Amino acid sequence: MIVQGNIVDIQNRTIYKGEVEVKDSKIIAVRAVDHSVENYILPGFVDAHIHIESSMLVPSEFAKIAVKHGTVATVSDPHEIANVLGVKGVDFMIENGKKVPLKFNFGAPSCVPATSFESAGAIIDSDDIKQMMQNPDIKYLAEMMNYPGVLFDDEEVLKKIQHAKDNNKPIDGHAPGLRGQDVSKYIAAGISTDHECFTFEEAQEKLQKGMKVIIREGSAAKNFEALIDLLPEHFENMMFCSDDKHPDDLLLGHINQLCERAVAKGVDVFKVLQAACVNPVEHYKLDVGLLQKDDFADFIVVDSLEKFNVLETYINGVLVAKNGKSFIDAVPFEVLNNFNTEKKKVSDFRFESSAKKINVIEALDGELVTNKIESESLIENGNLISNTNTDVLKMTVVNRYKNDVPAIAFIKNFGIKEGAIASSVGHDSHNIIAVGATDEAIAKAVNLIIENKGGICAVTATKEEIVSLPVAGIMSDKSAEEIGKSYAALDAMAKDMGSKLRAPYMSLSFMALLVIPALKLSDKGLFDGTSFKFTSVEVA
Repeated sequence: MIVQGNIVDIQNRTIYKGEVEVKDSKIIAVRAVDHSVENYILPGFVDAHIHIESSMLVPSEFAKIAVKHGTVATVSDPHEIANVLGVKGVDFMIENGKKVPLKFNFGAPSCVPATSFESAGAIIDSDDIKQMMQNPDIKYLAEMMNYPGVLFDDEEVLKKIQHAKDNNKPIDGHAPGLRGQDVSKYIAAGISTDHECFTFEEAQEKLQKGMKVIIREGSAAKNFEALIDLLPEHFENMMFCSDDKHPDDLLLGHINQLCERAVAKGVDVFKVLQAACVNPVEHYKLDVGLLQKDDFADFIVVDSLEKFNVLETYINGVLVAKNGKSFIDAVPFEVLNNFNTEKKKVSDFRFESSAKKINVIEALDGELVTNKIESESLIENGNLISNTNTDVLKMTVVNRYKNDVPAIAFIKNFGIKEGAIASSVGHDSHNIIAVGATDEAIAKAVNLIIENKGGICAVTATKEEIVSLPVAGIMSDKSAEEIGKSYAALDAMAKDMGSKLRAPYMSLSFMALLVIPALKLSDKGLFDGTSFKFTSVEVA
């Protein structure tokens, strides 16, 4: 097979008319040839850090869409399903991913459970990590979110890191806001990347100290604008990722979108493509071709180096997508789950109080970080309730793994004026999380999730809508087109209910993410991520 076009040689920073000759799965020649083809041939895109589960798709269904956007490989952290099902969940992701041509590269989740301050469905300890690191299908130690454990020399954390070092596998970081001597110690432990930088200065310091910084642009967390100006100087040590990508967004684009935006900002195209295509392959030692002789034939054809509209995607020499059509077929798989709680009563969401002021989570649109603020309370018959006038709404996290009392807190900026929204996608432990205008609506939404053993939903007095997620309570057994359409309808319903957030369900899922400051809610209570301890809803 021969493919002609303008060859984009990223390493040598040249573009020339030529052709790529492929035999079996490898490139046997890349040569200069005169022809009239105007398209461009370049290595495929690699998402340098993603939780496939957040697309609500199993890997095989994710692949069907990603290849249409020129993605040939991912560096995938199966942390989400691991918190639900442990090593069994990681094995499911690996085996399902093997059934399709896209090159999924899974890591060993380093923090399951993510913290001791929440209830997860499984534990992956250092002995498990030792075994996983010896598995050739495990490419790296996934994001070390327990940075306090690194800083305070936690024995179990250090064992996990050592097992990765013993097997010569990279260690991913997760240290939002970590600066100064703390980040120096974190890096010295052997942690090589961070995708959590949310300011220019933070990312610059980490780069200067030898870390590789991954520019993240997902459905909720968007750090492209804050960090992109670092790329021209630091292009050899930066990558692109989505981290979490909801299905409706994935249908529109992937890493190709970030390349278009970077070039539009005037960043040199070779530097952009170094970050998008080359750096992840080299850092994680991936079996992904870079358009060189004897490489795997993993490459794409695009219409221009400004828009990056993907015309063809090849993986191991096979045409897997062309002109927006994917040639990857659906594959059968076993549906695994872990949902063991019973339906709740409205009274379960009552919060007895006489406090005049309460601590409130302030959600920030497009950010994982939140603020801790104080607000006047609204009390009815001794019960703290939502105040839709001030947009301070009741929020709950319900343990999905056993029957327990729901945890209650209050949150600002969700904007819901009626009804409630709920989800069993609640990072990191994936308990049920809900926000609503009334206790009755919250109970109704939570019970709809329990009835379906997982999903995302919206309820009002007259309407109930749910996208069921039967696979571990976090992924669908349907196609991206089906789930994307259903998710978009739910997203629109949440906005009709008053939410002004760009991605209300993605934002909701992160409101239980304890490892990101400042204030979050677990199934065990309101948690201060700055001091790393529980705090009170009521202001003393």
